[in-house]
Amino acid sequence: MEKLFLDRVKVFVKGGRGGNGAVAFLREKFRPRGGPAGGDGGKGGDVIFVATSSKHTLLDFKYKKHFVAENGQHGRGKNQKGKDGEDLIVYVPLGTVVKDAETGEVICDLVKEGQRCVVAKGGRGGRGNAHFATPTDQAPRYAEPGEEGEERWVVLELKLIADVGIVGLPNAGKSTLLSRLTRARPKVADYPFTTLTPNLGVLELDLERRIVLADIPGLIENAHRGAGLGHEFLRHIERTRLLLHLIDVSDFREMDPVDAFRTVNRELELYSEDLTNKPQIVVGNKIDALSDRGYLEDLKERFGEMGYEFYAVSALTGEGLETLKDTLWRKLEEVRHAQAGKI
Repeated sequence: MEKLFLDRVKVFVKGGRGGNGAVAFLREKFRPRGGPAGGDGGKGGDVIFVATSSKHTLLDFKYKKHFVAENGQHGRGKNQKGKDGEDLIVYVPLGTVVKDAETGEVICDLVKEGQRCVVAKGGRGGRGNAHFATPTDQAPRYAEPGEEGEERWVVLELKLIADVGIVGLPNAGKSTLLSRLTRARPKVADYPFTTLTPNLGVLELDLERRIVLADIPGLIENAHRGAGLGHEFLRHIERTRLLLHLIDVSDFREMDPVDAFRTVNRELELYSEDLTNKPQIVVGNKIDALSDRGYLEDLKERFGEMGYEFYAVSALTGEGLETLKDTLWRKLEEVRHAQAGKI
């Protein structure tokens, strides 16, 4: 089955070539010595990437990988300048990072609506022969050629922009939780790797308080090496302010929730140490299937000793979700204030 979510592509971009300057002379009935009158060539168009919220994947770039702006027109007689080439506007999703494919250098990071980035400049137009007249050479018969536009291969990487990233092992219930907290309707089923693409949803607490959540596909051991589906989506966690680490507490006889937590955190750390430095809260899910509720107090104490707040919910029945909503807002406010203090 073809994957419809594309978050990394390599494309070729080239600015338009500048138009050549013209070699021409003014020839009018009453101006027998009109002199050189060759116009300048027009500038080549730029290739410009523009961020838009109307796109959510890089799928368009799977089928079109070459983007070349219009060339500038050549100069003409009577000092007429050639027309500049049209800029080529290419729309990309919010959160697109543009890198030079050869050096890996980040060219731009497009995170705001309408943000623009020139990724390939058009060439300068050549000067016409009118520019080269001197007292010793009043009729120059040469002009400048137009310059070639910049060209390069660039890599586009899409990193979803969300306040909260929901992480955890497959089948922890991330998609179900997202659907209960927001209006998002991700595919949900009782088998591993239901989520093949990151899903976004907006939690609206009231008119003034909104939280964007991203459900990141399940991570398994060795995800940082490409195992499972987690590796290619780890980059989406990088932009989030807060991690909601979801664990299945109903399956504690098969796997200790603390071990599950450590497995995922180990993969986050191996991908990037910055990820494990992000604030996290731990949420135990599927308490509706838990016969011994006293076990939750034990988990709260164990995670507390590790420095994490622990909350218990049932994404299926809705138990504990109101408390979780308020907690998410409170933690985000703490993170925002802490980040503001560093500026």
